[in-house]
Amino acid sequence: MNLDRDLLATLRAVVDAGTFDAAARALNVTPSAVSQRIKSLETQLGRVLVERTKPVRATESGEVLVRLAREIALLETDAASALRLDGAGEGFTTVPLAVNADSLTSWFLPAIAEVCTEHRIVVDIHREDQDRTAALLASGRVMAAVTSQAEPVPGCSVTPLGVLVYHPAASSAFAERWFPDGADAASLARAPVVDFDHDDELQTRFLRRASRRRLDPPRHYVSGSSDFLRAIELGLGWGMLLESQLAGAAPGTFVELAPGGPGVRVPLYWQQWNLRSTALDAVAGAVVRAAHVSLRRR
Repeated sequence: MNLDRDLLATLRAVVDAGTFDAAARALNVTPSAVSQRIKSLETQLGRVLVERTKPVRATESGEVLVRLAREIALLETDAASALRLDGAGEGFTTVPLAVNADSLTSWFLPAIAEVCTEHRIVVDIHREDQDRTAALLASGRVMAAVTSQAEPVPGCSVTPLGVLVYHPAASSAFAERWFPDGADAASLARAPVVDFDHDDELQTRFLRRASRRRLDPPRHYVSGSSDFLRAIELGLGWGMLLESQLAGAAPGTFVELAPGGPGVRVPLYWQQWNLRSTALDAVAGAVVRAAHVSLRRR
């Protein structure tokens, strides 16, 4: 079966934009034309490709085709750039990526800055928890991801990056108030904690290990890496901080609640499509090299 590339590109635009109207603006056509193209593709394949929600979501079949559309677009851009066709040498290649927030704010952006300039790449970064970035890869929304998932997503390769290590910490004033005799199960059950979002399990993992039972302390939710750090510094609660964050803070800013302990370790992996692409390979090489310098090896 031959699939029309314009129809595939329209499907990708709808999923990326989130609505038919936004996709129409991006493609410089009418919303009616977008709707007709999607219906034509669905009729050709005999299955629904997008859920007409807000935002629009690809069905399982739609995700397969969105990924195909991205692969085609990337290969076409690579080929045109190599041949210097239609001014491609002056254009940019878009590479959508999924990256966890702590990598994004510590080592990841410096890793890709030079390669993006050198290879004329623009990145579309989706910030997501490391436990969920692989889902964006599987759905076709991104071409590569920093993930905690070691098992390869179908059609993807996996490269170990290293380990992020977190330690429980609080401001000095918070520790004096809530943990005068140390952070034991009783005090941890009462002391407020700061979670990055409702899916953040790092603090819960430490609580479970420290107490050997389920604790349910009061929780703040602060979804921003710098804001999360600031919330702990201001004494809203305690939270798990990266070794680099603790090392970079002014002396006396934070107190470790389990000094000398192993912390919570999060192994990270680079997963990307099994697709030979100059742009994607350049980003992957830069990420892997930087991770091996910036992250713990074990």
